[in-house]
Amino acid sequence: MVNWKKYGKIFDPTQLKVFSYCNEFAQSPQVLKIDNGFRIYYSTREIDETGKFLSHIAFVDFNKDFSKIIGKSEKPVIPLGGLGTFDEHGIFPINPLKVESEVYAYTCGWSRRKSVSVETSTGLAISKDGGKTFLKTGQGPIFSSSLNEPFLVGDSFVKKFNNKFHMWYIYGVRWLENSQEEPARVYKIAHATSDDGMVWDRNGETCIPDKIGENECQALPSVEYHNDQYHMVFCYRHAMGFRKDPSKGYRLGYALSDDGIHWERNDDFGGIDIPNGEWDRDMRCYPHLFSHEGELILLYNGNEFGKYGFGLAKLEN
Repeated sequence: MVNWKKYGKIFDPTQLKVFSYCNEFAQSPQVLKIDNGFRIYYSTREIDETGKFLSHIAFVDFNKDFSKIIGKSEKPVIPLGGLGTFDEHGIFPINPLKVESEVYAYTCGWSRRKSVSVETSTGLAISKDGGKTFLKTGQGPIFSSSLNEPFLVGDSFVKKFNNKFHMWYIYGVRWLENSQEEPARVYKIAHATSDDGMVWDRNGETCIPDKIGENECQALPSVEYHNDQYHMVFCYRHAMGFRKDPSKGYRLGYALSDDGIHWERNDDFGGIDIPNGEWDRDMRCYPHLFSHEGELILLYNGNEFGKYGFGLAKLEN
């Protein structure tokens, strides 16, 4: 088993409000390295006129040892889409990637539906000012549902290895009728490649085996190459009952690979899904794995899907 040192919660959106209309939630923290530290993007929530949530992307800047906040966004870094677009009702998450002098942002756009709660797709926005603001490449997604992946494509995490773009993402495999609540979605992790980061080849094959049955939901894969292996951290939960029963809520999963395509899952070996305190006692979710100066570092959310912020852990061996 590998050992992770957990430093606890390092950011609470209820204590530092980035926008006046978004007082809670800092979901899916993802890192962009900047000159004097780290910019951490996250998704925060606004309540619209119907009483439902809209998800916006904000950021907070930390110094190099994550001990001090040195800046924050003053408005959403990417606007939501217009009427009928794939990201009309929210963007969550965003994955930043430096590509030469620009920063690519792979976004997960949300739009509401009538028969089921939501549909998602992946969009692309590009920043020319170091990640402070982004301009969408178009109104539509670059990566969406297809013949063999008919719904819920998103959570795209992109890295460039050996001059090739690699994407690990989720796709929906089924909706479940649920007499107690609205229909429940089931989604898995898959892999795609690209030469330019915009046009993608994919096979629609699940790359992480289930642990809690065929209706396990897998989300937010993030991958880093470290000590001659690819490491993936993701989160998983039961399809139903997860909102009220902590034992069915999100947990962190771990997998290793020699090529980034074929994965061996071993959550116990990962040694990462251990509560650090009251803030993550009931849930650990939405992880982001990255490396810095030879260290593997993890950001992740706690209880209530990141309502009260995110924490940090570092690999010790």
